[in-house]
Amino acid sequence: MKKRRILEIYLNVVEWGEGIFGAEAAARHYFGTAALALTSLQAARLAAVLPNPRKYSPVRDQKYVVNRARRIHNIMTRRGITEEEE
Repeated sequence: MKKRRILEIYLNVVEWGEGIFGAEAAARHYFGTAALALTSLQAARLAAVLPNPRKYSPVRDQKYVVNRARRIHNIMTRRGITEEEE
């Protein structure tokens, strides 16, 4: 399998909290929107909690999540992956 497909499968099954499986479920649970409609900062916050989604929450201002999401968002910005209005 190609890396992109492996990542796609992973994001569709990974747990983002108690009983929350997949990026779509996480986007709807935490941000009330579809995964495709997430802002780049919301997506970065979701990515930031993946090492331990039962300990960290993408919607609380935990120091680790804020700092990690900022780093991820900065990388996204450098690579041109963020939306214009941010």
